[in-house]
Amino acid sequence: MMARGTKVERNSVSNQDHEIKYEAKKLDVKADKIKGAKSSEGNQRKAIEKKVK
Repeated sequence: MMARGTKVERNSVSNQDHEIKYEAKKLDVKADKIKGAKSSEGNQRKAIEKKVK
């Protein structure tokens, strides 16, 4: 069990703006590119990162 308040990077990326911006900043791309990868690859973080790189 994790301590309360511990940040966890989940396996999926939601449609919320802050998550898309976080992922875009982490991969150093524009948010539109994340949205495009998300629509073609689905919500899985690994698939999105693979598509964007």
